[in-house]
Amino acid sequence: MNTDHPFYRHFEKVYGSRWAGLFAALQTREQQVARVNAWSPSDKSTKSWSQFPEKSELPGCHWLTPAHGCQPERNSDELLDIYIMDPASVMVARALDVQPGDRLLDMCAAPGGKSLVMIESFGDEGEIFCNDLSPERRERLKKVIQQYVPREVRNRVWVTGKDGVQFGLKEPGSFDRVLLDAPCSGERHILENQAAQDEWSPRRTEHLAARQYSLLAAAFLAVKAGGRIVYSTCSISPAENDDVVRKLLKKKKSAVKLLEAPLGVGGERTELGVAYMPDQCGFGPLYFAVIEKVEE
Repeated sequence: MNTDHPFYRHFEKVYGSRWAGLFAALQTREQQVARVNAWSPSDKSTKSWSQFPEKSELPGCHWLTPAHGCQPERNSDELLDIYIMDPASVMVARALDVQPGDRLLDMCAAPGGKSLVMIESFGDEGEIFCNDLSPERRERLKKVIQQYVPREVRNRVWVTGKDGVQFGLKEPGSFDRVLLDAPCSGERHILENQAAQDEWSPRRTEHLAARQYSLLAAAFLAVKAGGRIVYSTCSISPAENDDVVRKLLKKKKSAVKLLEAPLGVGGERTELGVAYMPDQCGFGPLYFAVIEKVEE
């Protein structure tokens, strides 16, 4: 992509002198972690991932450099031992502060890494609805749950294929925690795809922001009073991040409260949330904000 491309010029205006470095970082392979499956820790002492240090701010996660990957393996229980994911995604799922017995909704759940973090936290009585509108992504989600979650726990994991807006309309006040990892521009992926670059325009971000707000408003309706929503994207666009959250705060006023999002190593605070940007931390991009529905 040359510097005259509308995509480049648009984000140069947004990020100013930072953009050249961020643009370069978006085109490098991101750093990841091997998150140990709580139900299937490795029974092999020489696993390649175990050679990497456990990240102190992310217990159970081992740092993998871009040059040194590894593959999950099945243990005697037939479950896979690790899940490879962006470390910021682990932080997003943990920001929900899931409690034992919670009824959870992962509104746009595929491929399922964040759902796994949530499932490990809901105890012996909790349940989760892992939703994704796309049939193809939903099949991948089902496979991940089967590969990582024991059968007795899977009985409390429901995979659904609704438009996320329906949860707000048909199940108001039903969930203790809602994760909305919203469909977004995914600029890292745009830079990997020439067709996506050719089709990109600022209007795409505007359309996505409208869809993101409709889903966030539905999450607000679906969560119980006193419950928590985490809104996240893998976009670098403020229009899809802080601006969407700001719109909810403006429209819902005293019925919603912005909580301070936990700031992990490498994160940076935005006006309303936290962002992990690859030019600063080597992974991401990922943005999230934490919202509480106020008790009536």
